[in-house]
Amino acid sequence: MRVLMTCGGTGGHINPAIAIANTIKNNIPDAEFLFVGTKRGKEGELVPMEGYEIRFVESRGIRRSLSLSNIKAIYTALVSPYKAKPILKEFQPDVVIGTGGYACWPILRAAAMLKIPCVVHESNAKAGMAVKRLQNHVDKILVNFEKTKDELKRKDKVVAVGNPLRVAFSHVDKASAREKLGISKDALYVLSYGGSGGAEFLNETMVRVMAEFAVKHPDVILEHAAGSRDFAPTKERFERLGLAEKSNLHLKEYIFDMPLRMAAADLVICRAGAMTISELAMMGKAALLIPSPNVVDNHQYMNAKVLADAGAACLLEEASLTPSLLAQNVEYYLFRQNERERMELLVRDFADPDANRRIFEEILKLTKKK
Repeated sequence: MRVLMTCGGTGGHINPAIAIANTIKNNIPDAEFLFVGTKRGKEGELVPMEGYEIRFVESRGIRRSLSLSNIKAIYTALVSPYKAKPILKEFQPDVVIGTGGYACWPILRAAAMLKIPCVVHESNAKAGMAVKRLQNHVDKILVNFEKTKDELKRKDKVVAVGNPLRVAFSHVDKASAREKLGISKDALYVLSYGGSGGAEFLNETMVRVMAEFAVKHPDVILEHAAGSRDFAPTKERFERLGLAEKSNLHLKEYIFDMPLRMAAADLVICRAGAMTISELAMMGKAALLIPSPNVVDNHQYMNAKVLADAGAACLLEEASLTPSLLAQNVEYYLFRQNERERMELLVRDFADPDANRRIFEEILKLTKKK
């Protein structure tokens, strides 16, 4: 089988594509893969690290507010599928699989033009613009949430399968993760991040929290990933406060071994994207969720509220969150093991260990049908 994966932009689109490719490879060892993305996102870095070849096409996101950049984005959306056709004709895939976001539009639209079987996966409850635009062209739409079907006109193509996750999220235990990372089994370890691109608010807040913990709790390990966009100023603040000299405080641009570090963590501080929720559930991790207010239809808040209402996570809204309040919540859950264990147990109810299998079966059915 020859499989072309298309993804790009943030880890929320890239990591699911890698997970799907790995699942296919595990079931069909001689399958051949090619990834296609854009040069604007993290795919050029993350995909080769997983051992896959990647090519690039031009694609741009369309802003939901009036913007001059939309003129170029719309023009690119019109011409990019025709520019993507040569890649498809050269690789000759049996199936093309995209994981949402603007980066997958050119290849999936071109594949539909060439009558190549194609699939798109949507991880969020609210279907993104690319998926909505592609629904009349792709053969199958795989979704994480059953209610996403209500967002789409082509309900006949929609199959609820869950979110694809890398195997490491279900195969790494806390003890072995800590051994590999050199973290004592008795140490308290907090992991925080704002996604592959980062989050300016979370970066500023976490640096302040780390400064407070450096004085009050010097034995607690705090590790924060600032993301690519805001790493330089975050690092400058981190160093200006003398935090780089503290052996228990760690600032990174990006966490490449997320399954390992999440497995080792006692508490996770993060956004509430659909993929992040799925990873936390599979790992059974206590988390402080700070939904991004800058997403369509506030879908991260809805993701986080579902968990919070079930007692499976703590929801903190950015609009009312201060460094002091975040530090108080970190202290509360970190030093109350019973509270953390309760959340760890309840969040596992949201895990879907069969998602990868269902996704593979749907892809296989499509290729056999064609």
